[in-house]
Amino acid sequence: MPATRSSFFARRGLLAVAALPLLALTATACGYGSESDDSSKENVAAKGKALSADSVKIGYFGNLTHGTALVGNQKGFFQKELKGTKAKYQIFNAGPSEIEALNSGSIDIGWIGPSPAINGYTKSQSKSLRIIGGSASGGVKLVVNPKKIKSLDDVKGKKIATPQLGNTQDVALLNWIAEKGWKVDANSGKGDVSVVRTDNKITPDAYKSGSIDGAWVPEPTASKLVAEGGKVLLDERDLWPDKKFVITNIIVKQSFLKAHPDVVEAVLRGSVKTNAWIKANPDAAKASANKQLEKDSGKALPTDVLDPAWKSIEFTDDPLASTLDAEADHAVKAGLLEKPNLAGIYDLAPLNKVLKAAGEPTVDDAGLGVK
Repeated sequence: MPATRSSFFARRGLLAVAALPLLALTATACGYGSESDDSSKENVAAKGKALSADSVKIGYFGNLTHGTALVGNQKGFFQKELKGTKAKYQIFNAGPSEIEALNSGSIDIGWIGPSPAINGYTKSQSKSLRIIGGSASGGVKLVVNPKKIKSLDDVKGKKIATPQLGNTQDVALLNWIAEKGWKVDANSGKGDVSVVRTDNKITPDAYKSGSIDGAWVPEPTASKLVAEGGKVLLDERDLWPDKKFVITNIIVKQSFLKAHPDVVEAVLRGSVKTNAWIKANPDAAKASANKQLEKDSGKALPTDVLDPAWKSIEFTDDPLASTLDAEADHAVKAGLLEKPNLAGIYDLAPLNKVLKAAGEPTVDDAGLGVK
């Protein structure tokens, strides 16, 4: 698996036009469906003088892997840094709809997974977005029916769900299958393992009905399956150096970054302070994230799902850029996209400015930053 950074970026090329429709429809880090929640969420009242914009529109998913956004919203960390500039929130179920919203100007900044960030950047010929920070690592597991699958080798011949064709977990499973020496057609999902693309919202029901034997999924879906009697056969963290890999990034529309750098910096300050608070107050942060999930979706997670799910996620300011590089390489190897040109996808200067001011170590763009 990704013990070192991939080398294919030395021979970068643009994403093939033929591959774009596939990725536009499928690339999402950990989405729940494909439609956005049309209702914008306003945080606590803005106080003080507005920055260079009257408001900033922030998008995120209703997933625990987007815990920084959930907690930052619920606790008011973003609004405090934004002062008189109003923070407005929109909740998404999948990466493609959030990228569309960013491109259309419906949101300015978003929490999103690596696959849609890569797709959005390459499809726009490097003009739509920048990754400006990290947010989360981990939180992805292979959960199986222990009556049918008792070892990793038993996965061969079984039906394993992933959220969407070409999404981050789908690519990870396909790469793991290849590492095992097994063969699967990436597009059809047919082969030595049957890869069944299933919306995370219905994966638990598919598991209960027996139509799948397991799933490679993000939290909280993984813990929902465990609550239904599933067993964690593999934690994806164990496949990565230092047990870290990017699951959630922060992106910004390039035109918004250029026009309102002070607003972007304020949001990043809020993110850094949120992550620090999460680490210092893990139980309170978990409760805060669940409270915001309940507000956004109308339903909180039960304790037997929330506790193990939250524990498996590490919140981090570091975008773990070298792992984005490797994840893109896995998609190339799976045949889901051609070699992308990711040069310039990162602009970490605003984040590093915030980190320096906070007395924290700066982060690296793995050679994929703006020049």
